[in-house]
Amino acid sequence: KTAYEIGVRLVGSEMCIRDRKWVMAVTGLGLLGFVLAHMVGNLKMYLGREDIDAYAHALKTLLHPIMPNEVVLWIFRIALFTMLVLHVHAAATLTILNRKARPVGYQSPRDYIAVSFASKSMRYTGAILFLYLIFHILDLTIGTTNPDFVAGNVYDNLVASMSRWPVAIVYILANIAIAIHLFHGIWSAFQSLGLNSPRYNAARRYAAPVSYTHLRAHETDSYLVC
Repeated sequence: KTAYEIGVRLVGSEMCIRDRKWVMAVTGLGLLGFVLAHMVGNLKMYLGREDIDAYAHALKTLLHPIMPNEVVLWIFRIALFTMLVLHVHAAATLTILNRKARPVGYQSPRDYIAVSFASKSMRYTGAILFLYLIFHILDLTIGTTNPDFVAGNVYDNLVASMSRWPVAIVYILANIAIAIHLFHGIWSAFQSLGLNSPRYNAARRYAAPVSYTHLRAHETDSYLVC
């Protein structure tokens, strides 16, 4: 192959990797916004049955009567599903490209001083969260895995679900996985978007662990209360 062909391939691969990292960062931040909003909604459990049930009803009637009931909610759901697909696709293709770039593993021990447990476990926590998302939808949205599920009764459905200790453990462990995933995800997302100036690194280093330890603690606590 000519030097030109090799150069084009190298540049193309770099652009491919860069674009996928950008897609993963943007979709990750979008999903992060959903997690924050979801947390705020779940905290209404502390206000009682009427408040959280009213909140759930309000989600179904967003922009009513301008828009029919549940239309806006489904627009959000489709957008979230699209971001999830793009996020998973970017992660999977980056993994494949990484393995193709180094088909043979390192022959000597690697220096992991700058690599955290969270960064090394991103693929595993990501897979756990994907499975958890399926279970969460079946449990509290559709009700397939919740024998006491009643559509529209968010408070009672959550209490019934968390009253089963195996389910409560699943939710608590899933929240730990989310915290680990986000610990590294927040940092790497800003780095992929080019926001890795030393001026902001201190804030990023503080925001990643603190904000999400706080976020997941609140949501996990709501499960324990139930």
